[in-house]
Amino acid sequence: MTAPVFVVEEVPAGPEFVLDGPEGRHAVSVKRLNPGEAVVLADGRGRWAEAVVKAAEGKDRLVVAVESVHEEPEPAVRITVVQALPKGDRGELAVETMTETGVDAVVPWQASRCITQWRGERGAKALGKWRATAREAGKQSRRVRFPEVAEAASTKQVAALLAGADLAMVLHEDRDAASRALAGAALPESGSIVLVVGPEGGVSPEELAVFAEAGAQPYRLGRSVLRTSTAGTAAVAVLLARTGRWS
Repeated sequence: MTAPVFVVEEVPAGPEFVLDGPEGRHAVSVKRLNPGEAVVLADGRGRWAEAVVKAAEGKDRLVVAVESVHEEPEPAVRITVVQALPKGDRGELAVETMTETGVDAVVPWQASRCITQWRGERGAKALGKWRATAREAGKQSRRVRFPEVAEAASTKQVAALLAGADLAMVLHEDRDAASRALAGAALPESGSIVLVVGPEGGVSPEELAVFAEAGAQPYRLGRSVLRTSTAGTAAVAVLLARTGRWS
């Protein structure tokens, strides 16, 4: 089994480090780690250390010996998913599975056909949940570079993001509107891919027009129509396999 990942603010250079607080409590009281077991300490930004448990103290202190420190480089092709706001907890599901799959960034989008509205305190709380989900899913999937979860974006802000991408794409379920298959898209060897996933009601014609003006083309995944909370994950898997990051 691969070593569990614990998040630290700064990755220690060694030789010894004490993991405490919530992460230490999880390591000692939940994972019940013992001396000699391997762990990974990561900052979620690509820097990580391999370490070995020396001792567990109390309920929330894990003493480890740092063996080596590493830096994971930025991916050559960075994938951002603009995710329309789903209903209920399906937003967290989308973030969780996209993180596990390997997405690099997620941008919540308040599309015109979204039932869910992020306003004021409710919006701040929902964004916090998305960010916490990305962190926990990053740990669970043994990632050392977690995806960024941006502030909620308007259609105008999404268009600006698409305009700056090396490849801008909008998932569309209509085969007539989206003649291009995602699996056959010509991908850049480096740079950024920005992919828009619409709400359950679909991307409106007005939004499609704005995105087209920004340089984004509609693409289809396949014959079946996926829910907004799963479409992004399926699309990220297709793109990661084709960019070689899964090789």
